[in-house]
Amino acid sequence: MDGLLNVLVDIFRQPAVIIALIALLGLLLQKKSFSDTMKGTIKSFIGFLVLAAGAGIVDLALKPFGQMFQDVFHVQGVVPNNEAIVAPALVEYGTVAALIFFFGMVVNIAFARLTNFKYIYLSGHVALYQSVMIAIIFMVSGMPAWQAVVFGALAEGVITTVSPALVQPFMHRVTGSDDVALGHTGGIGIAFAGLLAKLTGGDPENSTEKMNVPKNLSFVRDTNVVIFLSMSVVFVVVALIAGPTYVQENISDGQNYILWAFMQAGMFTAGVFVILAGVRAVLNAIVPAFQGISAKLVPNSKPALDVPITFTFAPNAVMVGFFSSLVAGIVCMIVFGLCGWTIIIPGVIAHFMTGAASGVIGNSVGGRRGAIIGAFGNGVVISVVPLVLVPFLGELGSASATFSDSDFGVFGLYYGLMSNFGQYGIIGAVVIAVVLLFVASAFVGRSRTAMAAQGVPAEK
Repeated sequence: MDGLLNVLVDIFRQPAVIIALIALLGLLLQKKSFSDTMKGTIKSFIGFLVLAAGAGIVDLALKPFGQMFQDVFHVQGVVPNNEAIVAPALVEYGTVAALIFFFGMVVNIAFARLTNFKYIYLSGHVALYQSVMIAIIFMVSGMPAWQAVVFGALAEGVITTVSPALVQPFMHRVTGSDDVALGHTGGIGIAFAGLLAKLTGGDPENSTEKMNVPKNLSFVRDTNVVIFLSMSVVFVVVALIAGPTYVQENISDGQNYILWAFMQAGMFTAGVFVILAGVRAVLNAIVPAFQGISAKLVPNSKPALDVPITFTFAPNAVMVGFFSSLVAGIVCMIVFGLCGWTIIIPGVIAHFMTGAASGVIGNSVGGRRGAIIGAFGNGVVISVVPLVLVPFLGELGSASATFSDSDFGVFGLYYGLMSNFGQYGIIGAVVIAVVLLFVASAFVGRSRTAMAAQGVPAEK
């Protein structure tokens, strides 16, 4: 039994395998030919591996930058990094977290079937991290393991159902359709960015993708060129501040510090290029396959995919959003230091992934102004929520790392505050969350019915 459980956990913690299985199921339900089924399944699997490889290259390029930033500016504090906090947590809470993760996926599918929120959360890696956070908070509250698994799976199912729903109105503006949703632990911050961008009154027609460029600078219309030039400036400036001795002895393994900075910028650009190629491959394979699942298992369901799914729709907004979110993180770090609070060091990966998506979302509803202000708002959110989450992580809360994205902080704070009332406080919190999910679903259903009666498309 334990062997089977380990195999299932290994399978479902691999998002590429999940994507491939979903594609296979969808194609089988559509009774596609053997050839089409094989092609669609394998292409979705390979496409996600390409996407993941690109994300790995970006991570490899940004990690030394994060270390250099911390050392150069002599900042000590907590770094929001999911991998860093998950690794030690799995040692103590791994079994409970894995079971929450597995059964949480089942609950997500059940909620998609039973409610008006038809989102199947396919970003398995961040869903696993979320399960770890839930396991920590629930177990620290004194819950026995079986209760933590049962109520943790319900809590995970609520989060993976609600988070894509919050972002979907903005995703519809970005993609021009309702075929795909956003499934990421930064969903609340990204939705907040969209709302903030809408409130700025910016003009969507004044898009980041329509920036006027003189003819002799027309090369910057190329997305890869813009990304490389932007990141080159960032890396070179910080490398110059750090100085050749520091970079060559601690970061670049003896390579000239300016050359190293340009190489890292090139690696980052290559990573983004690979991500975009993977996104296109996944979309081309998974969306048609998902029609089979929509028709048979969960009618009208939508795949909720990771944040790079937004990058191809507004590549310039990706960089605008990243820089704006990172600036917000630096401002918050300074403010926290002046106030004598725990310093949250900007997590470069989190600011890139969620900041970029926030920029794309903000641009779709508020143009350039929306992209800048919306992403800045996201940067504030992912700087504040790790700060308020730290006290609820038990002994892990004293570590130098914490969870990085907005969903961790918002839902973690909710369950963390309820954990002050012990295990029954958490049970009550989960029950309330499930009830509210169904109440919200009923409200959405009535709203869609009313709009349909008036001839207004439901997604608007």
